[in-house]
Amino acid sequence: MQRVLVVGTSGCGKTTVAEEIARHFRLPHIELDELFWKPGWGRSTDDEFCAKLERATAGDRWVVDGNYFYKLGGELWRRADTVVWLDLPLPKILWRAAKRTVTQALTRKRLWSGNRERLSHLWRRGFIMRWAMQSHPENRVRYEKAINDPRNTHITFVRLRSSQEVRDWLAGVTATSREAS
Repeated sequence: MQRVLVVGTSGCGKTTVAEEIARHFRLPHIELDELFWKPGWGRSTDDEFCAKLERATAGDRWVVDGNYFYKLGGELWRRADTVVWLDLPLPKILWRAAKRTVTQALTRKRLWSGNRERLSHLWRRGFIMRWAMQSHPENRVRYEKAINDPRNTHITFVRLRSSQEVRDWLAGVTATSREAS
C-alpha cells in the first residue's frame, strides 16, 4: 500500500481511516476537502482543485481521503494501488454526520480554510445530511462500477460494510505493517 484512496459517503469515517493508514505506513495524508474548500465555504474551480491535488500527490506515496470522483475524472484512480471503500449503512452515516456537525458547530472547530460548521449545515441545501442522503446510493453505483472496470485491474479494492469490518481490517493491516517493520 503506497498510493491509497479512502472513499465513501460523507460521515462514513474516511478521514479517521486515512489517518490511521497514513500513520502506520508513514504515508503523507491528503484530505481532499482541505484542497477544495476556500474561506467562507467558497469552492475551488476545477483547475484550482486539480492543480492543488497534483502538487499534493506529486510523490510516489500517499493516502488520500475524499470522493470528488466527478471532478477528478479518475486521475487518482489511475495512480492508486489500493482503494478502501467505506460502504457503511446510510443510517449509521447520517448519525455520524449529524454528531460530527453538531460537535464541530458547538465547539466552533476551525475546518479547512478557517471555515466553521453551523447547526444550519445539518439540513441546508448542499450540506452534510442532504448530501449524504443524495450521494450514498450514487456512490454505491459509482464504486461498484469502478471495482468491475477493466481499467482498474491494478487496484486492490477493500470494501468495508460495517464499523466492525473497518476495525477488523485496520487491526489486520496495522498488525501486518508492524510485522514487516
